[in-house]
Amino acid sequence: MSTAQSAAARPATVRLTVAQATVRFLAVQWSERDGERRRLFAGVFGIFGHGNVAGVGQALLQQEREADGRPDLPYVLARNEQAMVHTAVGYARQADRLETWACTASIGPGSTNMLTGAALATVNRIPVLLLPSDTFATRVSAPVLQELEHPSAGDVTVNDAFRPLSRFFDRVVRPEQLPSALLGAMRVLTDPAETGAVTICLPQDVQAEAYDWPAELFAPRTWHIARPPAETARVAAAADALRLARRPLLVAGGGVHYSGAEDALRAFAEATGIPVAETQAGKGSLPHGHPRAMGGVGSTGTTAANALARDADVVIGVGTRWADFTTASRTAFQGDDVRFVNINIAGFDAGKHAGLSVVADAREALTALTAALRGHRVPAEHEKRQAELWEAWDARVEQAYNPPAHVTDALAEGVLTQGTVLGRVNELTDPRDVVLCAAGSMPGDLHKLWRVRDRKAYHVEYGYSCMGYEIPAALGVRLADDTRDVFAMVGDGGYLMMPTELATAVQERIKIIVVLVQNNGFHSIGSLSESLGSQRFGTRYRYRSAAGGLDGPHLPTDLAANARSLGAHVIEVRSRAELEAAIAEAKAWPADGGPVVIHVETDPLVPAPGSDSWWDVPVSEVSALDSTRAAHAAYTDHKEAQRPLLTPPPLPREPGPDQA
Repeated sequence: MSTAQSAAARPATVRLTVAQATVRFLAVQWSERDGERRRLFAGVFGIFGHGNVAGVGQALLQQEREADGRPDLPYVLARNEQAMVHTAVGYARQADRLETWACTASIGPGSTNMLTGAALATVNRIPVLLLPSDTFATRVSAPVLQELEHPSAGDVTVNDAFRPLSRFFDRVVRPEQLPSALLGAMRVLTDPAETGAVTICLPQDVQAEAYDWPAELFAPRTWHIARPPAETARVAAAADALRLARRPLLVAGGGVHYSGAEDALRAFAEATGIPVAETQAGKGSLPHGHPRAMGGVGSTGTTAANALARDADVVIGVGTRWADFTTASRTAFQGDDVRFVNINIAGFDAGKHAGLSVVADAREALTALTAALRGHRVPAEHEKRQAELWEAWDARVEQAYNPPAHVTDALAEGVLTQGTVLGRVNELTDPRDVVLCAAGSMPGDLHKLWRVRDRKAYHVEYGYSCMGYEIPAALGVRLADDTRDVFAMVGDGGYLMMPTELATAVQERIKIIVVLVQNNGFHSIGSLSESLGSQRFGTRYRYRSAAGGLDGPHLPTDLAANARSLGAHVIEVRSRAELEAAIAEAKAWPADGGPVVIHVETDPLVPAPGSDSWWDVPVSEVSALDSTRAAHAAYTDHKEAQRPLLTPPPLPREPGPDQA
């Protein structure tokens, strides 16, 4: 064979750096579900430092220049590394986990700033690709700037902290390792049962190292998002359990939305009369006003859903991981004979509470279960009770949204109730507008009060409940769908954690609407502290007094001025009428006008209606404080209602002659 023939027989190669190869690979990845194909990566968020500016940064610059400023993988400069992961999560959640962003950060603190975002993504089962930069693989210059040395393990870096937070973790210390790392990462990102944060660490020197890559590495790839069907026998067992039930309840989790199973759920509820309660992630699975929609369940649920949960004999969980707020710390379900049927794409979640495990896509399983229950309907008294419970709860929502005069007259001048703020935003926004929140007292109030009118109009991150998530995530939601206005509801505590991405929204001319609720402290934890006998200690934003406590005058912090300094259009309101005008002004703000911030002060001592529920936060067993002792006595009483939820699932029916 001649030299020319030998060269022709060798596979074609492309000489690129590791960073250039990574960028080129990511730009040609696609996802597909139900025949709909879309880019897997909308772009890259990043902040450059010495660990990635000459590697991934150079690669992103090069592809932008080669594409005349219109690259397939656009780069967006963020202001905080944690925040940019939140933005990617917000985007991916709005896109039903079919599309996401990659995030690049420099070595040391730049990368470790992404740890909280990684944990949030994995807790919520949301796909994001993290590319933390690492210290030199060759160690030729060790220790380099921002390197943490481990005396007994030279191969350990701060990025190893991503291991327990990631659904997939790899470190590329040689170019030859990159293809397997990238393919493994794509597999996990597109697996609905395994997805979460995916981390590929790229050492600073390896990013810039060149290699002759097989050309087929850069061929476009389409990753199929599976819809595994339910086993026929498991569907039959679930149907048998429901036919015997007198008081069934379905709890809809986030998996309903990610599967696009809302229509299937509606058909199931309408065919059977089974009421539907919702987790935070599952809220909006049925629209407000549907006769089977009972609202949120658990610690922050409605009294209607919680009353039905208390008496339920069979509970069907669909796409829920059964967090403590959903189960009211295992006190929500009090029936002596209560049993669980768990429909979940992840076997880990499907096996919780000793339930009958149906491992399947939510839409496929609900469709099959509806067919298996053809002709069956719950007792008439169960449907009647649903209507009565909901009517009573809805009246309480009206009162929270429009408080009576004796409540409003007691407020300080220029101060509103939080219920009023939520009510006006809820009622004056379009059905498709998105409300977004994550931490503090507002997620609980939204869960019980907010009237959802569209499947993608409610976005509360309550898996990790991360303060500071709201503004960056709102940016992600708007990037994912610019046909919807996004209202980020954030308290002063959450705002102070992470206002930085207002500057990014200004930079990219992206309209988000931030409702900044100023209540001079940590409203949620203050209320919890008081209920636990800790007297709101350390939760108020006040000057330290001569006596030593934080009980002086309010701090002069001007959050409206802060938002204005970052480039946002700020509207300050001091009355219900001004709030209504501000919402109208924000709605009319140009789509490319950047962020709008509505600043409103509320009274933290006016609560939303209660849920007739509980949350397990242990109280000190011994104390010198009367308030703590009283709280512990109440805590002990609540613990008596806690259930282990270990009753075995219903036995499957005996196989017929044709199944033996």
